[in-house]
Amino acid sequence: MFTGIITDIGIVKSITKPNNNKQEDWACLTIGVETNFDMNNVDIGASIACSGVCLTVVKKEDGYFEADVSDETISKTTINSWKIGSKINLERALKVGDELGGHLVAGHVDTTAEIIDITKSGDSNIFTFKLKDEYMKHIASKGSVVIDGVSLTVNNIEKNTFDVNIIPHTMDNTIFKEKSKKDKVNLEVDLLSRYVARILNKE
Repeated sequence: MFTGIITDIGIVKSITKPNNNKQEDWACLTIGVETNFDMNNVDIGASIACSGVCLTVVKKEDGYFEADVSDETISKTTINSWKIGSKINLERALKVGDELGGHLVAGHVDTTAEIIDITKSGDSNIFTFKLKDEYMKHIASKGSVVIDGVSLTVNNIEKNTFDVNIIPHTMDNTIFKEKSKKDKVNLEVDLLSRYVARILNKE
C-alpha cells in the first residue's frame, strides 16, 4: 500500500525485453530506474510505486533499481510510452506507523486519462482530464483520485472530464511540471469506490 505522496522523481535508465519468448516468461519488460532512494534500505522484492504503478524490485545497486513489468500492466498504463530519460514519480511502500498524508493507494492502475487542459489559478495550476465513460462513475467531487501516483482531490466534474488543483509544492516535487496537453497519465480510482461498484453490480 501507498499514500500518494511522492518522495522522489526517478529517471528511466534502461528498458529491456526478456532474452527468450517462453510462454511462462511473464515479464514483458524490465525497467531500470535511477533514484535518490537509499537502496541499502530497500530489499529485493520490495514494492515501489512508479508513477502510480506498483512494481517489485528484482535488482538493485546504489541509486538504481530494476523491476519487471507484465504485459497486463503495460496494457493498462503509460509504461509503453516511457523512454530512456523519462522522469517518473516514485514512492516507497507504506510502513506501519508512517504518516498517512494522502489516502490509501494500492498501486493498481485502472486505466489512463488524457490531459485536455492546463490553466493557471493564482499560484496553482488546474489540470483537466478526459476519462473513459466507464470509469467516470468512480470520480466524485471532493473525492480522491490517484494521477501518476499522486493523491489528489477532485474539483469539478463534467460528463467525461474532471479537474484537479495542483499546488506549487506538488508541481515542484512531481512530474506534473513535465506534463502538457494531450499527455496520457496513469489513473487509479479510490479503493472504496471500486468495492462499492463491485457490490452494486452483484445486486
